Amino acid sequence: MTLSRTFPAMRSVVATALLLALAACGDSGPPPPPPPPVTVAKPVALAVVDRDEYVGRFLAVDMVEVRARVAGYLEKVHFKDGQIVNAGDVLFTIDPRPFQNTLDQARSTLAQARANLDFATADLARAEQLLRDKTMSEQQFQQRTQSKRVTEATVQASEAAVRQAQLDLEFTQPKAPVTGRIGDRRVSPGNLVVGGSAGTATLLATIVSIDPIRLEFSADEQAFLRYARLAGDGKNPDSRGAKASVDLKLLDENDFVHKGTIDFVDNVIDQSSGTIRARALFANPDGLFTPGMFGRVRVPASPPYQALTVPETAIGTEQVRKFVYVVGPDDMVQQKYITLGPLQGDRRVIKEGLTPDDRVIVNGIMRARPGIKVTPVPEGAPGGGGAGAPGAAKQKQKQK
Repeated sequence: MTLSRTFPAMRSVVATALLLALAACGDSGPPPPPPPPVTVAKPVALAVVDRDEYVGRFLAVDMVEVRARVAGYLEKVHFKDGQIVNAGDVLFTIDPRPFQNTLDQARSTLAQARANLDFATADLARAEQLLRDKTMSEQQFQQRTQSKRVTEATVQASEAAVRQAQLDLEFTQPKAPVTGRIGDRRVSPGNLVVGGSAGTATLLATIVSIDPIRLEFSADEQAFLRYARLAGDGKNPDSRGAKASVDLKLLDENDFVHKGTIDFVDNVIDQSSGTIRARALFANPDGLFTPGMFGRVRVPASPPYQALTVPETAIGTEQVRKFVYVVGPDDMVQQKYITLGPLQGDRRVIKEGLTPDDRVIVNGIMRARPGIKVTPVPEGAPGGGGAGAPGAAKQKQKQK
């Protein structure tokens, strides 16, 4: 009887112990997750130049209005509207017949004047002999001398009339003074055109040169002072004026892919706007740049200097402040506020807020928060953004 009561009691004690052990195991839960991996990279030092950007408008180097220089009826047009013409190409033909007649008359008058001059020259030679022989008076000799001088002047006047008649005949075929693109014809064949001065002469067409082409823009007074001081210090003498290198992009382009040079800076500042006018010269072999088109130009604003850069994607925004996440020695994430500089390709210049030894999070930013622990993976390492990630090659070289 005693043993039969003892066994059930022991079984109940063992069951209770097992239940307590199982409950203890349930309270501990699963192990905590490992720190999230992030890709880190140190800032890369690059030689950079601060640049100012301006919006400008293209202007043709040469723009010419082709006007009639003689009056007459327009006979022919020798170009198609909008085509490229070369300097010296005949553009129009004005009825040349009246001017050919005038030239023929001038040549006849010149021939007559030269014949009179030949006679007066021979007559004066005979008079010289008669004067030596004392068979002619001094007065008669002077009269023949004067007659020769008059005929010489008549010949000169006739030659000038011939040259003018030849010019008028040439003007019946207006030619392109420059190479460029011509606009549409302003007068159709059969119409009477008027020559003369620019105010009264008939406008026939306009021509604008294409290659090279200028972009005109205006810089504010503060920027002008900065350029002038740089030139005065001898650090960048070309920033003030000619030969300073500039970059250009069009409205539909993302990068400044076109290269040019400053060829002119005005000598006065506009009092009404406080700006100064400048021009940059660009090659335009394919005719893409068109007078009147807008473009954005980038002008050097500082001498070259070394600056730290990080990928643009590593920068975050907090209201009006910019920041990056860095990993400290204890693998804890820290937030650093930075001052941005210009963009260099896909990297952003950091003027303040970083040191060369900071490990900046460049990938996995969404998994990082200030104060949490992470697993930093160097950029370019397996799982760290791959060898083709921005800056990976440079990072590998530094590690070596």
